[in-house]
Amino acid sequence: MSKSILLIGAFDTKGTEYAFLREQILALGESIIAVNSGVMGTTELFPVDIEASELLSAAGLDIEAVRAANDRGAAIKAMATGAAIVAKKMYDDGKIDAVIGMGGSGGSTVVTAAMRALPVGVPKVCVSTVAATDTSTYVGEKDVTLIPSITDVSGVNRISRIIFTRAAGAVCGMKQVEPPQVSDDRPIVVASMFGNTTECVDACREILNRQGYEVLVFHATGTGGRTMESLIDEGLVDACLDITTTEWADEICGGILSAGTDRLSAAGRNGIPHLIVPGCIDMANFGPIDSVPQEFRNGQRNLYEWNPAVTLMRTNIEENKTMGKIFAEKANDAQGPTAFLLPLNGVSILDGDGERFCDRDANRAMFDTLKQNLNDNVPVEEIEANINDREFAERAVAMLLELITVKKAVKKAAKKVEE
Repeated sequence: MSKSILLIGAFDTKGTEYAFLREQILALGESIIAVNSGVMGTTELFPVDIEASELLSAAGLDIEAVRAANDRGAAIKAMATGAAIVAKKMYDDGKIDAVIGMGGSGGSTVVTAAMRALPVGVPKVCVSTVAATDTSTYVGEKDVTLIPSITDVSGVNRISRIIFTRAAGAVCGMKQVEPPQVSDDRPIVVASMFGNTTECVDACREILNRQGYEVLVFHATGTGGRTMESLIDEGLVDACLDITTTEWADEICGGILSAGTDRLSAAGRNGIPHLIVPGCIDMANFGPIDSVPQEFRNGQRNLYEWNPAVTLMRTNIEENKTMGKIFAEKANDAQGPTAFLLPLNGVSILDGDGERFCDRDANRAMFDTLKQNLNDNVPVEEIEANINDREFAERAVAMLLELITVKKAVKKAAKKVEE
């Protein structure tokens, strides 16, 4: 039985627009399940399969109570919760294999909540008025495709007609094209990378590939770190080679690439082997130089315009001490084998000997604080190398493989006890 495309949105205010989008999808030979997220009503322009009352019911709320409260923000939040629950159930039940929706900031919030509830690989297309802004809230850790609406999602005109039609073609094309099937049962290692640690991670990936592992690399840009952690929580990962932990520098300094305070938690929480390296903790990331907080532009901080859109700030001794303590706390809580490898000759390209971010006192503050706060059962090794030296990559892989061996031994012993 062919699965349908989930068409979700506020049909009470965008009925005409959705009717047009629906016609384009049907014309391309696909079937639709229409889900209305409009709190104040519905549409008679086309059949609706699931009404807003069902979405709110899934979130544990009554639609009349939501209407009576007259709180738009609360209504959107509740509708987003219900949309995610309903979309996930329809997917699990085998009814849908793609989703499309449209809206402004509020509508996009609900639509993309449904999309983020679905696995990576399921086609997800949202035509949105906010697609040209900071989209991290809407995309999250999933593969949501945002298409700028150009004009508002208000009426079908000479511009929106084109955008809506292309969006229909996009979701149908995604649905109809199946990724090639590959029989790859290699164990999965996730690794974190940045431009300043690319050489290291590329070398690690090359070695691990030869050892029979599949390496998934994530750019440590906040979203990348969160996505990596979410895949670990989903049970899809066998080990974590955390070369680039710079997102914690952004969390502490108020930079733009923070992955949140849960970063470095998933591997330990799930008991998988975790090698942690303080890669790029020498830098916090900001936008253009004018966007750097005034407190950091007083001449006392080392700022570097990496490019016109990115300004890097060298972390100081106190910030590195804070990271050392946090990293230790994360490792101490780990339920699986965890270890640290510290590069004494620089944690990034810019931190190499004589480079503009070279500050051995700041690095040493992090390393010493880390060791002072770590439990005795968490190994720490220091190596006289820069993080991008070949010898560092080789030792990092060797340590990770040692942790994997420990994990296998523990599993084997546990299995014997059960028998």
